[in-house]
Amino acid sequence: MGGKNKQRTKGNLRPSNSGRAAELLAKEQGTVPGFIGFGTSQSDLGYVPAIQGAEEIDSLVDSDFRMVLRKLSKKDVTTKLKAMQEFGTMCTERDTEVVKGVLPYWPRIFCKVSLDHDRRVREATQQAFEKLILKVKKHLAPYLKNLMGYWLMAQCDTYTPAASAAKDAFEAAFPPSKQPEAIAFCKDEIANVLHDHLLKETPDTLSDPQTVPEEEREAKYYRVITSSLLALKKLLCLLPENEIDSLEEKFKFLLSQNKFWKYGKHNIPQIRSAYFELVSALCQRIPHLMKAEASKVSPSVLLSIDDSDPVVCPALWEAVLYTLTTIEDCWSHVNAKKSVFPKLSAVVREGGRGLATVIYPYLLPFISKLPQSITDPKLDFFKNFLTSLVSGLSTERIKTSFSECSAVVAAFFECLRFIMQQNLGEEEMEKMLVNDQLIPFIDAVLKEPRLQNGQLFNHLAETLASWETKADMEGDNKVAANVEKVLLSFWERLSEICVEKINEPEADDKFVVGVSSLLQVLQKPKSTLKANKKKVGKVRFADEVLENNKVNEQGVSSEGDNSEGSEVVTEPLTCAPADFVSPLRKKPLEDLVCKLAKISINYVNEQTSEQHLKFLSALLSTFSSSQVFKVLLGDEMQGIIKDKSPEILKLAQKNPAVQFLYRKLIGWLNEDRRKDAGFLVDMLYSALCCVDSNMERKEVLDDLTQGELKWNSLLEVTEKACSSSDKHALVNLWLKGDLLGEKLVNMTDHLCNMGLESTISSESYFSERWSLLSLVLSQHIENDYLIGEVYIEKIIVKLHETLSKTKPLLETESNVSAVSYICDVFYSYFSSAKGGLLMPSSEDLLLTLFQLCAQSKEKTHLPDFLIYKLKNTWLSGVNFLVHEVDNTYKQSTFLHMSTVWLRNQVQSSSLDIKSLQVLLSTVDDFLNKLLESKDTDLLGVYIGSVMPNDSEWEQMRQSLPIQWLHRPLLEGRLSLNHECFTTDFTEPEIKTIPSHLCTSALLSKMILVAMKKEVVLENMLEKIIAELLYSLQWCEELDSPPGFLTEFGEMLQKMSITYDGLCALGNTSSLLQLIFNRSKESGTLWSLVIVKLISSQHITSEEVKNQYMKAEHSFFPLTKGGLHTIQSLCPFLLNEEKKKFIAEYVPALLAWPKDDLYYIDGGFGYFAVFNSSLKAKSIDDEELLHGILEVIISWKKKYEDVFLFSCNLVDVNPETLGINIEIIRFLSLFLKYQSSPLEESEWDFILCSMLAWLETAVGSQALYSVPLVQLFACVSFGLACDLSVFFDSITLDTAGKLPVNLISEWKEFFSQGIHSLLLPLFMTLTGNKDLSETSFQNAMLKPMCETLSYISKEQLLSHELPAKFVAGQKTNLPQHLQTLLNTLVPLLLFKARPVQIAVYHMLYKLMPELPQYDQDNLKSYGDEEEEPALSPPAVLMSLLTTQEDLLENVLGCVSVGQIVTIRPLSEDFCSVLGYLLTWKLILTFFKAASSQLRALYSMYLRKTKSLNKLLYHLFRLMPENPTCGESVLEFSNKDPKTFFTEELRLHIRETSTLPYQIPHLACSVYHMTLKDLPAMVRLWWNSSEKRIFNIVDRFTSKYVSSVLSLQEISSVQTSTQLFDGMTVKARATTREVMATYTIEDIVIELIIQLPSNYPLGSITVESGKRVGVAVQQWRNWMLQLSTYLTHQNGSIMEGLALWKNNVDKRFEGVEDCMICFSVIHGFNYSLPKKACRTCKKKFHSACLYKWFTSSNKSTCPLCRETFF
Repeated sequence: MGGKNKQRTKGNLRPSNSGRAAELLAKEQGTVPGFIGFGTSQSDLGYVPAIQGAEEIDSLVDSDFRMVLRKLSKKDVTTKLKAMQEFGTMCTERDTEVVKGVLPYWPRIFCKVSLDHDRRVREATQQAFEKLILKVKKHLAPYLKNLMGYWLMAQCDTYTPAASAAKDAFEAAFPPSKQPEAIAFCKDEIANVLHDHLLKETPDTLSDPQTVPEEEREAKYYRVITSSLLALKKLLCLLPENEIDSLEEKFKFLLSQNKFWKYGKHNIPQIRSAYFELVSALCQRIPHLMKAEASKVSPSVLLSIDDSDPVVCPALWEAVLYTLTTIEDCWSHVNAKKSVFPKLSAVVREGGRGLATVIYPYLLPFISKLPQSITDPKLDFFKNFLTSLVSGLSTERIKTSFSECSAVVAAFFECLRFIMQQNLGEEEMEKMLVNDQLIPFIDAVLKEPRLQNGQLFNHLAETLASWETKADMEGDNKVAANVEKVLLSFWERLSEICVEKINEPEADDKFVVGVSSLLQVLQKPKSTLKANKKKVGKVRFADEVLENNKVNEQGVSSEGDNSEGSEVVTEPLTCAPADFVSPLRKKPLEDLVCKLAKISINYVNEQTSEQHLKFLSALLSTFSSSQVFKVLLGDEMQGIIKDKSPEILKLAQKNPAVQFLYRKLIGWLNEDRRKDAGFLVDMLYSALCCVDSNMERKEVLDDLTQGELKWNSLLEVTEKACSSSDKHALVNLWLKGDLLGEKLVNMTDHLCNMGLESTISSESYFSERWSLLSLVLSQHIENDYLIGEVYIEKIIVKLHETLSKTKPLLETESNVSAVSYICDVFYSYFSSAKGGLLMPSSEDLLLTLFQLCAQSKEKTHLPDFLIYKLKNTWLSGVNFLVHEVDNTYKQSTFLHMSTVWLRNQVQSSSLDIKSLQVLLSTVDDFLNKLLESKDTDLLGVYIGSVMPNDSEWEQMRQSLPIQWLHRPLLEGRLSLNHECFTTDFTEPEIKTIPSHLCTSALLSKMILVAMKKEVVLENMLEKIIAELLYSLQWCEELDSPPGFLTEFGEMLQKMSITYDGLCALGNTSSLLQLIFNRSKESGTLWSLVIVKLISSQHITSEEVKNQYMKAEHSFFPLTKGGLHTIQSLCPFLLNEEKKKFIAEYVPALLAWPKDDLYYIDGGFGYFAVFNSSLKAKSIDDEELLHGILEVIISWKKKYEDVFLFSCNLVDVNPETLGINIEIIRFLSLFLKYQSSPLEESEWDFILCSMLAWLETAVGSQALYSVPLVQLFACVSFGLACDLSVFFDSITLDTAGKLPVNLISEWKEFFSQGIHSLLLPLFMTLTGNKDLSETSFQNAMLKPMCETLSYISKEQLLSHELPAKFVAGQKTNLPQHLQTLLNTLVPLLLFKARPVQIAVYHMLYKLMPELPQYDQDNLKSYGDEEEEPALSPPAVLMSLLTTQEDLLENVLGCVSVGQIVTIRPLSEDFCSVLGYLLTWKLILTFFKAASSQLRALYSMYLRKTKSLNKLLYHLFRLMPENPTCGESVLEFSNKDPKTFFTEELRLHIRETSTLPYQIPHLACSVYHMTLKDLPAMVRLWWNSSEKRIFNIVDRFTSKYVSSVLSLQEISSVQTSTQLFDGMTVKARATTREVMATYTIEDIVIELIIQLPSNYPLGSITVESGKRVGVAVQQWRNWMLQLSTYLTHQNGSIMEGLALWKNNVDKRFEGVEDCMICFSVIHGFNYSLPKKACRTCKKKFHSACLYKWFTSSNKSTCPLCRETFF
């Protein structure tokens, strides 16, 4: 069509855009045509103006509205829907004037869109219309006539939401009173629209056949027809009476059209339904028109009577009744007998075809309207009709549906009564109705139990009652006589069928139930029938016309007048009062009952028939009279009952019911074979009803209880009493009596003893008795127990005793079942208890239950299900306490006793993790229940009573093992100068959780629960939190806590008992105050708690300063508490505070006498504070530091014996050790922080003191178990280590500032002295296998090993270690070196990190020395071997084999690429560390070897496959992202630091990097492997499976290749190696190396290109310039260089050197080997020496060996002669 910017053809004025076309059209013609319908004859349906040309209209419609109106004419549903919603929103939001502008165009749009195919669009249209109405209100009036027809149709839309939206809009426009007026105003227009739709439209005129599918067109058409019919009905109903006449002509026209009548037979049910609704309305509002059209109406309606569509049926039957009522001569237009009645019969016979509830209520009005002439002969007609009705009952649907069955039954009785009333006195009719209809009907229902749901018996009772009433009240004797005759006949026939059903030996259960139900209903009619009936009670035919036309489904108003009919049905359907039975019924009913009872008892006596017994029970429950009991006793009436008291005998003679009880019933009850004796117990109650007084009943029952009645019968009797208040009244005296109470107490005793002793009896034996107990304890009637309270108390005491006894005995199964039963009994007891009914004994019981729940399974041996039961039972008891008892805590002894028990539990130190967990979760449940109490203080009081007092807390703190002190002492966080440990240094084994931890955990759990409801805890909260923090700190400080403490920590985490969680509960400043005071008072762990609190809660220095300032002056004189507090607060105090107290200390130091140096408030304490300040970097005064050093030097001169130089520590007191430790610490820190140079005398003092202290420490090895000696050794070694570090890091710049001979003295004397002391000690200590670095005994290991790692190679080589050799070990090394290796290498397996790293550092210095010894013996590994291989040092390789086995156990099960995290300092950590360090040593050794040796070593590694194993392990240990921890943030803009770019520093004392040590080491080893063994890695990579291949490639390319390429290129650039005749250059950016070789006139230029995944990928060699070399030769040399670079394990420079050597040899005249086409062998660097005797060609021996093995021949490769 052309783009917008194309050149338009000259003269072509037609725009290419449809929008522009519309615009143009509007300008020319003023309008834009738009369509509503297709082919409609109405010209006023017009168009929708999209854009108006005329200015005045244009200005009326807002541009936004115009856009929306345009969208509404689109075809797309979504567009229309959104546009309509937008329109509605705009109507709400815009001004009224703007919206009014749209009104002229709205009717056309509305009329079109309200019939849209999409239901959402229709709904949205009505909603938008409502918004428009609310905005414009009365301004809509001019447009009403155009709208109203479609609006009424919309209100009758088949889509309910759309219809209700239209109704809402209609109600918004007109209040109900104005609606008829509005309709009348537009009546003609509405009628026109609806007529057009009904008579003119077709599917193709409503929708465009070309664009709309047929299915959619038809659906729309059917919907429009339905809506139009319903809208017509609505019009009729809403129009005022006086307006209807004016429309008469239009309706006359409609009714004259055949098309209208055809809608009654339309195949769409909705259309038929709407049609019949309209017919009803027409009959109602314009009856004369309908009478005129009787010939069309009658067939149309009456012949459709069998339409069984659920949509159509209600409307149809309404129309039927209206037709019968309105058109008197309707039957003259249809053949009733041939057309209508057969159809009706068919529907009724089939049970209404699923629509019984709809159709059947219409049957009585229908038959009441039938004229006499139609029903003749009456007898046959009614007989057929009722027979059809009854046969409908046998359909399956009626049997299964209660509502349908009820409808059929109700209709049957209504019709029966109506026919009887109409034809009373006609004998044949009466006979037919009773004998042929009613009795067979009852018979049918008795045979089918499902039909008894339909309330047949109640309808029957009601029918009889109405007849009886008529007989009693009727003035006309003739009528009364007729009715009595009917009743007599009925009873005769009923008696016959009942006797027939019962008089069978095997009477069917359903008959028995049916007959008994029938008799019960006839005796006591249920008055519920009315409630269940759906207004079918009365049917009234009224003259007046109902205004609202809302005809009930059942009741129909009509114009007919049938006085007889009215008389029939207006009688009330009520029964006589329940207690009054009409004499007409009483006598025949009693006779029938006695007859049936006689039959039944005979069967029971003769055949013990169970069914007849049940029948008797049911009969007696309704007819318990002396007469019936007499019948039942028969001839035995006068017999004597044996062995009974005179009272009972007297009663029995007087009362046949009691006789029956003793003679018959007890025998039946005691028969064992009976499973269910409930009906017999009902008979017992029936008999008791006939006993005159309650006392007499009690006597009978007491007598029975003593002897005759079994437990199961007692249980039944009691259960029945609970279920019915009438029955309870009969037996209340007996239940409360002593006899039953005592019997129950004895039974309880017996049960409990049985439960504890054995399991003889059956399960039912127990369950009946336990159920009875449960019943009497838990059932309350009128707020009182069933039995006497005294007995309730006794029973509870007995059960509690049993539960207490079971605690130690719960091993056997019987005990478990006894406890289980007791739980059930008490659960129901507590659940049903009412306020004030709780016994004192039940409090003790609650405590026992609580204890059983709060102890772990290991103690109670209870199975899980029982623990669950006990918990539920106990919680129900607590629940009762909390909700029912007022002032719980004071009244409840259980709460008091439980607090005492809880305190004993947690303070007894007898709990393990499991027990504590159970206890805490039980307490959690308990407190959550207490929270529900109305008494808000209850929980606070309870927690207060569990809380220990201060002295108890102190005692628990004292009992915590003191091991926690180790770490703070070592790290210098706390200082001690007295021995606070037990003398022997073995750590006591802690098996159970210390009481302090248990108590603080319990109380913390309690306050967490309490805080849910913000319970006020006064000053307890901070105390509890402080104690918990103390416990947590104790756990944290332990070196290697036992496993259960870790579990303890995890358990607290799960229960949300954490530092942060608890600190948030309390007030931080008051908590800080409390802990600060405790720290100042006693120091130690409290001081560390402060540090943790300040750092975890981010408390500011200001707050700390405030606390400190408050107590500043009380710190002096220094006490232990004060010292520890200052030491802990040092990092948080402001510098001026620290300067202040340092200024006080320095003058004191100078003046102190010797004795004061040892005390806390003397030299020791002050030095401790100095050291803490120095550590916190708060002393920056150089002069001050030098001054203090001078003071120490002066003490050395004055009081030499204070200093422990070269002495034995056996008798040294702790105070002396304390001051020495602090002085040594000061010197270490002084070295670290001093910046100005020291004088020679100061250096001499420091170095000599260090050596002297070291001698003392090394000499006191036996005393390392004494903590302060261990600490002394640590700081002495630490000082030696710090000095080693200092001298190791000296550069040329710093060396100038030192005294002249200091460095040489250090190397020759001091360093020598240190290592001569420490190396033997190291060897001695490593003889002991347990050197875990986390245990305090081995604390000196770290500084000692770190010091040893600075030993020089010369000192190592001049060692004086005992000789150590291994038998059969191949070696070229001299003896002293072999001894060193044999001694040190095995220590790499040692399970202590410091030892492993120290050994690694020592061996690392030796490795470069070792290859030269193999080089000297290289001749012996000549060409003679086929594939010569040489092992690296044998001791290293044998160690590697051991380590590989260890690693296989650790990592073998993990797939390559899955990263394993090794827990620091675990045993696996040491194994992996040793393995990686060994490989670092091997690779260092490899790197130091010459090219030829490397070839031999790599061949050895290839044979042993060790390298392959290493590479697999590395890809399990290297992290996926090997960036250094902090670099991610710091270097986001530069290249991030990774473990490959950063050098690995293996520090021993620095433990912060421990988590990264293994990953970093693994990366370091991988880097070395790639660098030094590239060819072997490449070989492994190429042969690995695809998944591993990809992982390795991805990882190496991403993290390693760039680093290695850079190093390789820079090594070429910085190489000092000079080649004669070859120059080498490198380009870093392109990763290229260029080599130019010149000899005479020949110039060769080669370019070596490194791949992106270097060194895994192949290195490509490209040719540059080539002068004077043949092409073939050139290719050979290129291939050779490529081969060398790919297959030799070395750098590019080494590869180039090898290649140059090869080319040189070629020019010297040495011939190529004809197998590898190279002079120098690429792997072992040998020349071709093996010559063929035939062709004289020479080959490399390695090439020949490969040739022979791969070809399986021994012929020369060239001449094919046998090679000798």
